[in-house]
Amino acid sequence: MSPYKLFQYIDKLSEVEGKEVILRGWVQNKTGKGKLQFIQLRDGTGVCQCVLFRDNVSEEVFADAKTLTQESSLEIKGTVRKEDRAIGGYEIDVTGLKIYQISKDYPITPKEHGDAFLIEHRHLWLRSSRQHAIMRVRAAVIKAIRDFFDGNGFKLMDSPILTPSACEGTSTLFETKYFDLGSAYLSQSGQLYAEASAMSLGKVYTFGPTFRAERSKTRKHLTEFWMVEPEMAFFDINDDMDLAEDLVEYIVQYCLKTCQKEFNLLERDTTKLEKVKRPFHRMSYSNAVDWLVENNIPLKKKVDGQEVDILPFPWGEDFGTVQEEALMEQFEKPCIIHRYPSEIKAFYMKRDPDNSDVVLAMDMLGPEKAGEIIGGSQREDNIDLLLERIEKHNLPLEDFQWYLDLRRFGSVPHSGFGLGIERVVKWISGAAHIREVIPFPRMIYRIVP
Repeated sequence: MSPYKLFQYIDKLSEVEGKEVILRGWVQNKTGKGKLQFIQLRDGTGVCQCVLFRDNVSEEVFADAKTLTQESSLEIKGTVRKEDRAIGGYEIDVTGLKIYQISKDYPITPKEHGDAFLIEHRHLWLRSSRQHAIMRVRAAVIKAIRDFFDGNGFKLMDSPILTPSACEGTSTLFETKYFDLGSAYLSQSGQLYAEASAMSLGKVYTFGPTFRAERSKTRKHLTEFWMVEPEMAFFDINDDMDLAEDLVEYIVQYCLKTCQKEFNLLERDTTKLEKVKRPFHRMSYSNAVDWLVENNIPLKKKVDGQEVDILPFPWGEDFGTVQEEALMEQFEKPCIIHRYPSEIKAFYMKRDPDNSDVVLAMDMLGPEKAGEIIGGSQREDNIDLLLERIEKHNLPLEDFQWYLDLRRFGSVPHSGFGLGIERVVKWISGAAHIREVIPFPRMIYRIVP
């Protein structure tokens, strides 16, 4: 029989119990005593214990098995046997093996390593059981997002990564030269282009990397991260908040159904995730400020180089980690804060017709110190008011003529939001730091590997 016909993945062994198969992968661990060798083989889908008994193989095969080291690559042939005590519930009785390469001096050994060492070896750290589990949770989150939007009539419309202007202010832009046309910038958001797409297809989403040149060193910040950004024609702020709740509930419930093995390995308390069902909590920015004042939560601000606490928390200031985490201590599932002061939000957000001091914006905060996982708003659809905002923010008018065209030709109420993939994966997986939830993190002090 062709080796291809025998080739099998570890996560499918339950389908071939009692049959002869070929597994290909890497040695996660190996032990041996006397006539027995135990090889833990990792193939990307799982880990399987392969038992090699000297009397069942040639002397050459047994000798080869003894040379195997951590992360050596090989092919194992054998019969699938059910074993409840084994990882995954199945073992392989080995009848043959083929070595592709013997790994020498693999740097990430089973002993404890510091964070700096592990991030320096990120390309290898990804192979560890914990990182493997987190990446599988990430894959599940992304699949859930795509399934949700594709199944609800949304069309994927990619926005450009190179843009001629800022979306949310110029202070956090990465700039590059663009041939003879001057400067271009790495996208902060696909939103503006998604608005144009929504005027064509009604309901769209863009999904890709975004870039923020922020000098933030927190456990929640990356300079390159992934966002999914739906944009909907004829949606107001309430429709926007409803959709955000539906999406997050769907993501969490999907992961609970499909990632139990990963959650067990990560020792994630899933009882907290099980509570993430609609309706979520909601409060206005003003009510949130009232709560902060009542509970003596300060605004932390630098004055003359020193961080000071300002009490009571002043209306009009944006929330930071301290305020967000304090607010969320009272909730076990996400909370949407809405109607923020217009002065602290982006130029394209629509002002509340009942209160021009605030805009129809909303941020979804996650529990368990997840922070802001969604930011969105109803967009300004009145061209005169949008022009006023562009001028007030000192943005180059010529760069936004195409964006203004969306208000000149068939303007409609429309809304959207952005969901940060890494923030959501960090929360759902229970990872300690955001650098663990993206394959190759980019931070202000790291651009390799």
